[in-house]
Amino acid sequence: MFSFNLKEQDEISLWPLPQKFQSSAVAFKLSPASFQIVHAKQSSAGPSCGLLENAFRRYELHSPLFTFEPVLCYKRLVYEDYYGVNKINKTDISDFPRFAHRGILLDSSRHFLPLKVILANLEAMAMNKFNVFHWHIVDDQSFPYMSRTFPELSQKGAYHPFTHVYTPSDVKMVIEFARMRGIRVIPEFDTPGHTESWGNGQLDLLTPCYSGSSPSGTFGPVNPILNSSYDFMTQFFKEISTVFPDAYIHLGGDEVDFRCWESNPDIQKFMAQQGFGTDYSKLESFYIQRLLDIVAATKKGYMVWQEVFDNGVKLKDDTVVEVWMGNKMEEELQNVTRAGFTTILSAPWYLDYISYGQDWQHYYKVEPLSFPGTDAQKKLVIGGEACLWGEYVDATNLTPRLWPRASAVAERLWSDKSVTDVGNAYNRLVQHRCRMVKRGIPAEPLFVGHCRQEYKGL
Repeated sequence: MFSFNLKEQDEISLWPLPQKFQSSAVAFKLSPASFQIVHAKQSSAGPSCGLLENAFRRYELHSPLFTFEPVLCYKRLVYEDYYGVNKINKTDISDFPRFAHRGILLDSSRHFLPLKVILANLEAMAMNKFNVFHWHIVDDQSFPYMSRTFPELSQKGAYHPFTHVYTPSDVKMVIEFARMRGIRVIPEFDTPGHTESWGNGQLDLLTPCYSGSSPSGTFGPVNPILNSSYDFMTQFFKEISTVFPDAYIHLGGDEVDFRCWESNPDIQKFMAQQGFGTDYSKLESFYIQRLLDIVAATKKGYMVWQEVFDNGVKLKDDTVVEVWMGNKMEEELQNVTRAGFTTILSAPWYLDYISYGQDWQHYYKVEPLSFPGTDAQKKLVIGGEACLWGEYVDATNLTPRLWPRASAVAERLWSDKSVTDVGNAYNRLVQHRCRMVKRGIPAEPLFVGHCRQEYKGL
């Protein structure tokens, strides 16, 4: 336990809380002239670790005036006393994350997110110990990913073919910027639904909808009965597998609207030939099964939304199922883990739903393993994600809407299960939010009050 006096305790607020730490009242003054970061003798990394060396350099770069911004994990131990002197108490820390997968989902389709916004939020993620950027990069509304293989997808599917796209160099920058901060980038290309923007640049990919016996001029999900659809997906995901180095790709598979398929006479005929009757979830499973085989051939693993599991698609053993539906969440976790699949949870952490008051507390109080199940089942839940969908979010309001609300999820996924005191969390999170603001991240306030740096006109 910390043994600070009240004034010090108010100033030193670790977030997320480490697994074990012991701090004494012995305090050391820090001098900008003599301060340096060195590898401990027992360090297994040493100067050859490029990630750490780059982190050290960033720390020095960001702290020219000795402000001690927490570029590195535990620099938030440093505090400024009331005389303006930087201090740190003698502290021993033993730390590790409770869950391996701690993600943030950002949606760059409903509104295009400029590169600088994505990079700024990767910095904020690192400050909060998130380690997965789930990039929901395209959707119905726009296709900003610039494909080398199919350039017309963004030329005709983006909001603007030049200003509202992510070029190959942009994508490479995001991946490297994230890697240097210990963050994986998992792209999501959701099909067969959520693909309206794909059809603008890829002829015959989407299903023509019918009104009676005539085409209505509108289009629905990917056409699952044409070989050309699978030829396209083969080439497209071959490219994606080389552009994004992570071992996993998120393939979506959620919220498929069957009405267009139901209206199409060619699909009705195919359904009869396959013996599917009028169960269009079987047609969806037919498509998903072929897509999974295509992606598996690229040697990538895949993540899917829970509907893919619910509809009985045959999944590889290493599939990661994302549980996002809030109703019957515990039952879904029980079913997915009982089937032996690795699981991540996002259902209680949809941050695009906003309300008056301190909704961060609701996110903080979630216990991911509260569902009925064996220890073996619970070990299959490897973490979770805070999701900020983009219907009402763009570059102007994304960062303050996300932070520090997502910080509550960060601590739930990092710290020990026993860390549940909301009052203690509030005191620490208020200070952590002020650190983010001081660092240039416009995190919104939790409640009334102020940050100490405001006295300095910052």
